[in-house]
Amino acid sequence: MSTNPRYAMVIDLRKCVGCHACSITCKMENDVPEGHFRSWVVEADVGVYPNVTRAKLPRLCNQCDEAPCATVCPVVATKKNENGIVTVDKDKCIGCRYCIAACPYDARYLDPETGIADKCDFCFDRVESGLMPACVSTCIAHSRIFGDLNDPNSEVSKLLSENSIQTLNPEYGTKSKVYYIGLDKVFATPDFQILRDKEAN
Repeated sequence: MSTNPRYAMVIDLRKCVGCHACSITCKMENDVPEGHFRSWVVEADVGVYPNVTRAKLPRLCNQCDEAPCATVCPVVATKKNENGIVTVDKDKCIGCRYCIAACPYDARYLDPETGIADKCDFCFDRVESGLMPACVSTCIAHSRIFGDLNDPNSEVSKLLSENSIQTLNPEYGTKSKVYYIGLDKVFATPDFQILRDKEAN
């Protein structure tokens, strides 16, 4: 097994309370412009009164092993690093938007101030400094877990081996590195499926 880290995130939907602390701290940490997000939470009311609940689905870049955004970049500004994190080289990006169009998860945006494509990179600089991504550090419910897939003793590795895990749209074949616990139950609700379909269109 490789000694290099291979990072991934597990989001336990059973624990998410929809507080949006992840979205807020991400915007602050990464200076995300107004109207855009690197990390956000989709919510929908599900059920029939009086048995109604609120379903939450935290979203971010999926750090795909087969990243379509990297494949289409004409200047190789987007690349997948050895540690599994997909990053954007802001000195190379020409703002052509090919990556934004190629991402099937709508996880990218063009920064209106810089004209450069941006997205979640698991807070790459923080991770390189030995810190957790800001959204993970801030999550009050410990629903976001980050770690090394190549370390069998990491929390993410244990969660993957001990739980039923899903990814968003596995049919895309992008090999996402953001895993969910409980995603099947969220998407099984017809109300949330309607919201998901609206997002896709």
